[in-house]
Amino acid sequence: MNPQTTKLSAVALALALGTAFAAMPAAAQGAEKEKCFGVALKGKNDCKAGAGTTCAGTSRIDDQGNSWKFVPKGTCAKTVSKTSPTGYGQLTEFKEKQG
Repeated sequence: MNPQTTKLSAVALALALGTAFAAMPAAAQGAEKEKCFGVALKGKNDCKAGAGTTCAGTSRIDDQGNSWKFVPKGTCAKTVSKTSPTGYGQLTEFKEKQG
C-alpha cells in the first residue's frame, strides 16, 4: 500500500468511527455520566436549551436552567451553578433565579 492510500484509509476510518459514535444514543455515550442542568457555559451545552434552539452549543447564557451538560455520574448536585435556586446543578431543568 502506498503512503497516500494509507493516509486516506486512516482518515476514512477516523470519519467512520466518529460518525458511529455520534449516531449512538446519548444514554450509551454517557453510561457513566448524567445530564446536569444549569452548569454549561454560554454556547457550551451538550443539548437542550429551550424553545427556539436546536441543541448542542445553543445556550444563550452561562448556567442556563434549561440546558444541560454531561458530568460524571453523582457530581451534578455538587457542581456550582450561579443561576440554580440551590446554587448547584440540577438533574431536571429549572427557572433561573434572578439576581
